[in-house]
Amino acid sequence: MSLRPSAQEEEYFARMEFERKKKVEEEKHRKLSDEEKKRLKELHYMRCPKCGMELIEIDYKNIKVDECSECEGIWLDAGELETVSKLEKSGLDKLFSVFKK
Repeated sequence: MSLRPSAQEEEYFARMEFERKKKVEEEKHRKLSDEEKKRLKELHYMRCPKCGMELIEIDYKNIKVDECSECEGIWLDAGELETVSKLEKSGLDKLFSVFKK
């Protein structure tokens, strides 16, 4: 008899962990002053989350894709991954061809 969790159980626990972490972060954000939030936004706006260098924004079919000018990481804002996932394979290939060297 296997004691491994089912896929549904793994999804449930992953969702619960996400919700717990999200509540902790929301509480931190509530405690930050507006001025501190503004300072942090200015410090990080259009910067790569991985290496901190500037992001270059490319608009492709109304999807704003950000590419790091240093590490070449590709970043999407909220909702953009869902939009990309709805592209047909040919559209997806064309999107990624924009970033090929």
